[in-house]
Amino acid sequence: MPGTHRAELRSFAEALAVQAGTDAFAGRQRLGVGQPVHHDTKSSPTDPVTEFDRAAERLIVDAIRSRRPDDSIVGEEGADHLGTSGLAWHVDPIDGTANFVYDLPSWCTSVALVDGDGPLVGAVYAPVTDELFSAARGDGATRNGDAIHCSSASSLSGALVGTGFSYSAERRTAQARRLTELLPAVRDIRRLGSAAIDLCLVACGRLDAYFEEHLNSWDLAAGVLIAAEAGARTSDFSSGRAGTSATVAAAPGIHDALLELIATIDV
Repeated sequence: MPGTHRAELRSFAEALAVQAGTDAFAGRQRLGVGQPVHHDTKSSPTDPVTEFDRAAERLIVDAIRSRRPDDSIVGEEGADHLGTSGLAWHVDPIDGTANFVYDLPSWCTSVALVDGDGPLVGAVYAPVTDELFSAARGDGATRNGDAIHCSSASSLSGALVGTGFSYSAERRTAQARRLTELLPAVRDIRRLGSAAIDLCLVACGRLDAYFEEHLNSWDLAAGVLIAAEAGARTSDFSSGRAGTSATVAAAPGIHDALLELIATIDV
């Protein structure tokens, strides 16, 4: 795809993420600091969804359908449009909804466009910190317009590693067992509650690595591209393509060591 077209698609993804995220943030602020947000649940009692998630997704979907009606759309809150262009938008209107509900800062809006080779463009906007991360395949990654690069970590023992947990109690139990063996082998672990933000933190060097299982396409599509375009190595747990079964993004100097460590832990 020509670079000019990629740049236009990237700008469109950025605009969608910023507008939807800004509107959600404004709604959250109107409720007041620390005030609860009414929410329903989805896959489990710990998996919340709010009116703000649904409104943000509607805004993004309406804009895509108006400007690019032939593209497919896959959204966390139910958007499911099959297009004919061979391109698909993967939309997470609020990644980190539990943080949003509790008025914690780690949530974002994530928008990615995917073709047959994987993510083509992606944008992640974190309204609380007013940070826009974005990338286009082959064109590098930026934070608020400035080029970013992953860390130069070369030792797993000195690495700050992000992760996340499933909404399934059974899967959380296994993930907790893994952490008891992984934690002593690294500098420390961070669990911030937004896969898209975690991947962007790897991209700009605030985390040395991140791993998680059982994600959805809308959780990871934009963030994986941004991390990769910032120089991080991305994969699943077996050096294949990062995906919904497992996603790893790490500084190149510690990627293999992290995979080897994960492989040795029986969960």
